[in-house]
Amino acid sequence: MGVDRLDDEDYPSVTMGQAAELLGVQPAFLRSLDAAGVLAPHRSEGGHRRYSRRQLTLAARLRALFDEGLTLDAAARIVGLEDQLRTAHRRIDQLEHGNAASGPAGGPDAAPDEQ
Repeated sequence: MGVDRLDDEDYPSVTMGQAAELLGVQPAFLRSLDAAGVLAPHRSEGGHRRYSRRQLTLAARLRALFDEGLTLDAAARIVGLEDQLRTAHRRIDQLEHGNAASGPAGGPDAAPDEQ
């Protein structure tokens, strides 16, 4: 395995047993996330589930919400909305930095009399 894969949050390097131990959950919890379509682990050539660091973070967040009394569906909905919010914030940052570089006048959104 290349060293670059160790830095890749999406590289599926963790087995289900390892993931369950790291998260402090039973493997059945991880299987339930897979069965519900909330978390789709990668599969090894032998068909074994493999998890990436990003997936472990998601599973930990889902477990925390589940432990707070939310249903799996509600927890999945919250996580999805949190992801959409992060994406929107990143997009806003990109737009603000892009507009700051071109200045307020003459930018693509400038009024015709400002160009």
